[in-house]
Amino acid sequence: MKASIITIGDEILIGQIIDTNSNYLANYLDKLGFEIVEMLSISDSEEAIKEAMNRQLNRVDVVVITGGLGPTKDDLTKQVFCDFFDDVLVENETVFAHVKALIEDYFKRPISELNRKQALVPSKATVLFNALGTAPGMMLKRDQTYFISLPGVPFEMKGIVEKELTPLLKERFTLRFNVHKTIVVYGIGESLLAEYLSEWEDNLPATVQLAYLPSRGRVRLRLSSTGTDKLAIEQLLNEQIEAIPSLVKENIRAYDDLSRSDVVIEKLKAEGLTIACAESCTGGRLAVLFSEKEGASAFFKGGMVTYATTSKIDVLGVKKETIETHSVVSEQVACEMAEQARQKFQSDIAVATTGNAGPSKGDSAAAVGTVYVGIASEKGTYAVKYELGQPREQVIERTISRALELVYKEILKK
Repeated sequence: MKASIITIGDEILIGQIIDTNSNYLANYLDKLGFEIVEMLSISDSEEAIKEAMNRQLNRVDVVVITGGLGPTKDDLTKQVFCDFFDDVLVENETVFAHVKALIEDYFKRPISELNRKQALVPSKATVLFNALGTAPGMMLKRDQTYFISLPGVPFEMKGIVEKELTPLLKERFTLRFNVHKTIVVYGIGESLLAEYLSEWEDNLPATVQLAYLPSRGRVRLRLSSTGTDKLAIEQLLNEQIEAIPSLVKENIRAYDDLSRSDVVIEKLKAEGLTIACAESCTGGRLAVLFSEKEGASAFFKGGMVTYATTSKIDVLGVKKETIETHSVVSEQVACEMAEQARQKFQSDIAVATTGNAGPSKGDSAAAVGTVYVGIASEKGTYAVKYELGQPREQVIERTISRALELVYKEILKK
C-alpha cells in the first residue's frame, strides 16, 4: 500500500508557517502500514492542485491533501475536486446543520452566505464530518486511487483523521504493520560505528532494513520491518538488537528515540538523585532541559546563569583569585562553578559550563570554541576541556551534549 501527502498553502512555501500536518500524517499512515512515496507542498492555485493530483493518480493507493478548504476565495480544493472527478457541488444537510449551529449558537451571529458554502461538497464524495470546525473533509476515488481532502487547521485535521478517516481506511485496505525500533548511540561517529557493526549488519535478515541517522553527538540506528504479524516483527527486531556487538552496546543510551536529556533524567529518577547547574556559555539551556519535564521538582534542585565574569564571583561565589590566575574559561573555574552550585542547591550532582562560544572572545584568552564542563558530586570534582570549533550555535549544542554525557557517566559511578 502506497500513499502520498500534499499540503496546500502559500504560507508554507514562503516559510511563514511550518508544515506540521505532513509530519503528523506521515507518522499516522506509516503506523497503518502505508509506504509514504512522496510529500509535496504546493501553492494556492487550481493549476498546482490539479497537477499534483494528476501526478499521484494510479501511482499510489491513497493521497491525503490538507488545506484549501474554507470560506475564503483562495480555498479552491472543492472546486478542483469537482473538475477532477467530473462532479458538482451539493449542499450536505448534516454539514449545514452543524455549521449553522456552530455559527449561531457558539459565535452568536447570523450565518452568512460564505459560511453556508462550507456545507457544499462534491455529490460523489464520502463526507468526513468535522466536529471541531466548519470545513468537512471528503474522500473520492478515481481509478485505483483514493483522494482525501482535509482542512489545514491542525487540530481539525487530526480530529477528522482519528474519528472519520481511520475506520474508512480499515474497511478498504488490508492493513499491514510497519514496525520501527530506534537505538541511540553516543560517543561513536557514524563511520566508526558502521565499521564496528559491519559483520552484524551483514547478518541482518533480508526483511529488516537498517538506517543510520547521525546528528550532533549521537547516531540513531533505526531497524524497520513490515508484515501482518506485529508481535512476530517486534520479536525479530528485538533479537537483532540483542545481537549488537558489546563494544557498541556500551554506548547505547536510549531506545525508541528518547532524547539524551530524557535518558539522563530517567536515570536520575531511577537512582533517586538530584541535580543542579551553573551555566555560562550554555545560557540556561541545561536548566530548561531539566525543568521542562513533568515532575522536575523531584530531581532538579535549580540552576544559575552566571554569564558575566562578575556574576560568577558575586552571585555564584567563584573566587576572584581563581579567575585572575587561571582565566574565566578554565578547568579551575569550571570546577568551582560546579562545587558552588552543588553546595548552594544541596544537590547530589552539579554540572557547570564555561567557555568561549564565539564568534569573538570574551573575558578569556582561550581560543574561540574552547569549553570546560565541570562535574561535582560526593565522588569528587573534575572538569573536562573540549575544543568545539564554530559556529556559535554548534559550540553551545555540543557543550550541552558533552555535559549530559558527563552527568550520565557520573550517575553510573559506584
